[in-house]
Amino acid sequence: MKNRDKGSYFASLALSVLLAFAIGAVILAVAGFNPVQAYAAMVDGAFSNVRHVGDFLEYAMVLCICGLACVLGSRVGIFNVGGEGQLLLGAIAACQVGVVMNGQSKWLVLPCAALAAMAVGGFYALIPGVLKVKVKVNEVITTIMLNTIAASFCQFLAKGPWKNPNRNMVAATGQLDPQYWFTTLIPSSNLSTAILIAAVMAFLTWYIMQKTAVGFEMKLTGQNPRFAFFSGIKTDKIVILCMLISGAMCGLVGMFRVYGVEHLYRSSISNQYYFEGLTVAMIARYDPVTVILLSFFFAILKIGAQGMELSAGVPNQIYLIIQTVIIFFMAAENGIFTSVQAGAQRKKARAALARKEEQSHG
Repeated sequence: MKNRDKGSYFASLALSVLLAFAIGAVILAVAGFNPVQAYAAMVDGAFSNVRHVGDFLEYAMVLCICGLACVLGSRVGIFNVGGEGQLLLGAIAACQVGVVMNGQSKWLVLPCAALAAMAVGGFYALIPGVLKVKVKVNEVITTIMLNTIAASFCQFLAKGPWKNPNRNMVAATGQLDPQYWFTTLIPSSNLSTAILIAAVMAFLTWYIMQKTAVGFEMKLTGQNPRFAFFSGIKTDKIVILCMLISGAMCGLVGMFRVYGVEHLYRSSISNQYYFEGLTVAMIARYDPVTVILLSFFFAILKIGAQGMELSAGVPNQIYLIIQTVIIFFMAAENGIFTSVQAGAQRKKARAALARKEEQSHG
């Protein structure tokens, strides 16, 4: 985004957030809650203790990497909606590597698990990428269908050949040995050393897209693929490579969830995390830095809403209402801005005409 566009965008975003909280306050008041107390409980729920801080940082990490994976695809003009399936496959593949290699050194198991997660996630994203480039199949349709296949396949593995021997675990794989778990940074929270790897990934993604010739070629491919092609850029390869990396990033998020939080695979390993990251990317207009900032904001909202439900009894669905209203206003922002601008121009034109008429009569 240009500086002028950024200024307009952030002003619109700030206004959208304020309006979303105002609408949320009205809903809370109608439901019989005190909005001021509810929002205070939300802030307290996110920052009241270090465990909550760790939880929102871990959730922000997940949103950030999923959002950046989406940005990577959109930069070359492809909409990767299949990140949820890529995440699930990466999670179960990484987990099984840890189960099968149990007893080996963690310095061997962790790299192998990461490579497995990246490989299956990348390959699964490669399928719709190749179909898009070679036969022009709509990637939104293929990725949505592949999400369903991935979720069902992982459920089959967790209930069947890779099932946990514990009979109380209905649909889960074997559990990782504690020696392979990522080190917890804040006791009793979900935050682990995975966030350090995620920070490096976020920086590299930003740097490549914003500061390198490859990033410029990606941007040109997304904005004007025909011009990019006749300029000598291998657009097909760039699209496929970006989808491959996007899927690999989602697969790694799955590995982070297994080795950092869950320590086994089950369907709850991801609660539609990719789609929430996708939402963040859309609100951020696919700008990498804005995705990172908004990931923290929405993570605070969600973890705070959970704390608000426990302390004040307010249903945490208020977070979804606020999030949805922000999306609504940001989606309508262009139309609202255009209408306001057109109205201002008409008013200015009428004023100029009135002055001209006064001068002619005078």
